[in-house]
Amino acid sequence: MPETQTGEQPNGPPLRTLIVDDEPLAVERLQVICARIAGLAVIGTASDGQAALRLVEALTPDLLLLDLTMPGTDGLTVARQLSGRTDPPAVIFVTAHDEFAVEAFDLDAVDYVLKPVAPDRLERAVGRVVSRRGQRAEPGDGQAGRWLEEFWVPLRSELVRVPANDVQRIDAERDYVRLHVNGQSFLLLQTITGLEERLDPDRFIRIHRSCILRRDHVAGLRHEGLGVWSVETADGEALRIGRTYLPAVKKMAGR
Repeated sequence: MPETQTGEQPNGPPLRTLIVDDEPLAVERLQVICARIAGLAVIGTASDGQAALRLVEALTPDLLLLDLTMPGTDGLTVARQLSGRTDPPAVIFVTAHDEFAVEAFDLDAVDYVLKPVAPDRLERAVGRVVSRRGQRAEPGDGQAGRWLEEFWVPLRSELVRVPANDVQRIDAERDYVRLHVNGQSFLLLQTITGLEERLDPDRFIRIHRSCILRRDHVAGLRHEGLGVWSVETADGEALRIGRTYLPAVKKMAGR
């Protein structure tokens, strides 16, 4: 008897899926995993970025399982070119490298799965595609997708999602940032200035060249004297406000 596919059968036609990877064994493994995921149909494979773009034009897939590091046109370049289409396919990055997760934020990738790919991990990623299927930005919503709504953070052998609203504080650590989330912290390869540009200013405020806070994590301001001010956070910490950022912090407090 044939093996039963994993997961529940989703509504609607199957996701027409294109696998893009320059490693034949990786393509073979993905094909085997995809064959066991309900509601997913592999319609082709490509071994480089240019071939992937040609096949997207010819086959109009719903989903790309896209490697990042390929000779010539890499996965990020493919995703950037596809993002300019009127109705681009969903993209799940499948890669051995976790350092490109921040770039993936900007490209609205649905997920970022690390190799070696675990079947249940890929199935969860496909489930996210199914849940987003048919969603479209509302007319006039010019800010849609502009601000980060979630982070992918390294945790053991995979990347996990952290909603932006759960991040209370962000600290700069050289070329990294540390996200503080309910007693846990995670490092991301990203500069604090680059990340600030992707954060909603209605939800986050920079108080120092090395610190960003979620606005509702600010419990109060304290004048230390001689023009020095500190933020009191909701969990009782006192964080000094940089002089450059003091006017914006005071404005937030209505001063």
